[in-house]
Amino acid sequence: MRLLGTLDWIFIALYFLVIFAVAWWSVRQEKSTRQNSNGYFLASRNAGWFVIGASLFASNIGSEHLVGLAGTGAASGVAVGQFEVMASLILLILGWVFVPFYLRSAVYTMPEFLERRYSPEARWYLSIISIIAYVLTKISVTVAAGGIVFETLMGVDFWTGALIVVIATGIYTVLGGVAGSALY
Repeated sequence: MRLLGTLDWIFIALYFLVIFAVAWWSVRQEKSTRQNSNGYFLASRNAGWFVIGASLFASNIGSEHLVGLAGTGAASGVAVGQFEVMASLILLILGWVFVPFYLRSAVYTMPEFLERRYSPEARWYLSIISIIAYVLTKISVTVAAGGIVFETLMGVDFWTGALIVVIATGIYTVLGGVAGSALY
């Protein structure tokens, strides 16, 4: 059974070409934004609220949403969507409360804040726990879901699809930082 036709593959290829062309253009235009922590993590503080919001949204939404949340919604109804609605409201409240505080502190990351507030050990502890938790929960599920999407929709082998997800995401993230992810 043939899953995708020639026209489907052409549009998929065009989509990725446009995304990577915009990323490449952005990388060449804004090299100065990736030369220090301020540029990489905060886009040199030159991005507006809409770009920052789009960047946060794009970095949060992944293949696990397409596979996991859509599948759960199809199986049990749209009540699972309430999780995302409530998360967006809580994130807004947290943003209004904590962002001004973090801006006054002039920190780039949460571990940096903990180091300034408590100790370097607190920074290392949060960094290590966060990396381990992120790899075991978010990244592994996203890569697996990406492999499932490639296999189901395109007929590409699971491991090949997972590898494509890892390589494309790695390149895009390393080259762009926050400024690059806002283009997604």
